[in-house]
Amino acid sequence: MARLPYLERSDLKPEDQDLLKREITLHKALVNSPGAARAFSGLGQYIRYGAKLDPRLRELAILQVGWLARSPYEWSHHVKIGYDFGVTDEDIEAIKAETRGEATTLDPLARLVLRAAREVFAGPGIGYETFAALRAALENDAIVDLTVTASFYCAVVRVLASLEVDVEDSYMPYLRKHPFPV
Repeated sequence: MARLPYLERSDLKPEDQDLLKREITLHKALVNSPGAARAFSGLGQYIRYGAKLDPRLRELAILQVGWLARSPYEWSHHVKIGYDFGVTDEDIEAIKAETRGEATTLDPLARLVLRAAREVFAGPGIGYETFAALRAALENDAIVDLTVTASFYCAVVRVLASLEVDVEDSYMPYLRKHPFPV
């Protein structure tokens, strides 16, 4: 149960109603502070629509953070979104295996992206060895975009947990298909 009310468009000033163009529970909780919701959305929109990082790799990084945080909301939403950008069920199982330190058949760049996301999540940031490998594999803008993406989604999962944002019913099948360990 969310700790703050889920607001509707009708609860907002006309100039803030655009913040609920996607009527998901995260946005409905965030609009309790329209300024924060707008700032939060701005970076999220850049990551989704403007970043130079390959979208599949972006989604793998986000899923890695969601898996590590055991964030049902983030995990379920990005399993669904990931499918739209080429993430497969095999990729999702590989994220779990990579997290456990097991070898997978993921390509080396995907494995490197997951490692970088794990290092960002663990803090304080991407380690020297991983960063050197990223420099050899990606352009600078993609490295920045990966770093910003993993860091932003570390913040997202903490917002979700702190506000206890509920997963919408329409995303529950993704949690059932790819559950967290008991």
